[in-house]
Amino acid sequence: MSLPYQFFIAFRYFRGKKKNRGISVNTLISVAGVSLGVMSLIIVLSVMDGFQNDLKEKILGVNAHIVVQSYEGRISDHESIMKDINSDKDVLSSSPYVYGQVMLRYGDRAQGAVLKGIDPDAEVKTTDVLKSIREGGLDSLRGRGDIPQIIIGRELLRALGAIAGDEIEVISPVSEVGPLGMIPKMKKFRIGGFFQAGMFEYDSGLAFVNIKEAQKFLGYGSQVTGIEVRVNDIYDAEATAGRIGKSLNIKTPSDSEEFPSLKYYAWDWIRMNRNLFSALKLEKIVMFIILTLVILVASFNIVSNLIMTVMEKSREIAILKAVGATSQGIMSIFMIHGLIIGIAGTVIGTASGYTVCRLLKTYKFISLPPDIYYLSYLPVRMNLLDFIIVSSSSILISFLATLYPSWQAAKLDPIEPLRYE
Repeated sequence: MSLPYQFFIAFRYFRGKKKNRGISVNTLISVAGVSLGVMSLIIVLSVMDGFQNDLKEKILGVNAHIVVQSYEGRISDHESIMKDINSDKDVLSSSPYVYGQVMLRYGDRAQGAVLKGIDPDAEVKTTDVLKSIREGGLDSLRGRGDIPQIIIGRELLRALGAIAGDEIEVISPVSEVGPLGMIPKMKKFRIGGFFQAGMFEYDSGLAFVNIKEAQKFLGYGSQVTGIEVRVNDIYDAEATAGRIGKSLNIKTPSDSEEFPSLKYYAWDWIRMNRNLFSALKLEKIVMFIILTLVILVASFNIVSNLIMTVMEKSREIAILKAVGATSQGIMSIFMIHGLIIGIAGTVIGTASGYTVCRLLKTYKFISLPPDIYYLSYLPVRMNLLDFIIVSSSSILISFLATLYPSWQAAKLDPIEPLRYE
């Protein structure tokens, strides 16, 4: 089966003015422009995906997939609630926790922090925060020894100027009534180790103690602040949180109530960090639009190349029309010619972008200062959907760039070029 004549002529126009020169320089420049635009866009989107994925892993390394809390501020019957939560088909585990704002003091230095009381044996099944402990371990939080132990973030440890094994004072803003009036509540803890989650917000303002010690110190009794939940599919956490919220708030409204009152609410990790991930998504969209302009600029090379080809080949176009070629056929020749340039540039740019991303991911030759970015290398995460969108956009822009020159070639009057022949 032979190809239509338009394809043969379109391929023939890739040659230079002399047959032995191969592909023309203008064509090579047009292909290179599209290739650079596609390669740049793929690399930038892959790096942004890498940063977003790294940020997600760090957030989920400290926080649970779902957090269940009470509108009253505290949960009393958390053990029975945990049984209800664990009965959900997508829940893997759950653990109670206690939260409170405190101040840590060591010598003449003091830093504000969030004190989180956890059950270490249940927490290790629910979150990955205990895996980020760089010194110390689970035994530090099991309540053994004469002085209760505390594990704090690495940056918080630096700010206090303390080391593992030192004793620090934990001061609660909730005061107690003493003989001389209101006095702050204080208790000594021994630093059992430190953790490094990789995010400054957590490493500089979070401390962990045993949940029983936190309950006693913060005056919770047997109550807890909330319940952390680990689910099977993190991207289905919103649906799971909705089912948990409904199961915990089942209540038959009385005659005087139009709607049943709610006691508990469940937040998934996406909703808790919605502003952050929305900002990252918006930034990615903006970068896509900006870098697509690079491809758009490169498409003008295709336009200029086709216009020059039309001018150079006006005599040949006139001959084709004289022997019976239609305007649609002439237009197809130059559309195919320009589209081949766009496809070639897109294929080369996609392959080059994939190669660079693979090298960045494998050899990590672009290093970053870990004290600033909490990353020692440039993160890269390649997404098939990004490759498809970039490639499709590039080919579409290249196709649109062929329309005007092709239309100019199609309406060319065959009489003028042949008048003096």
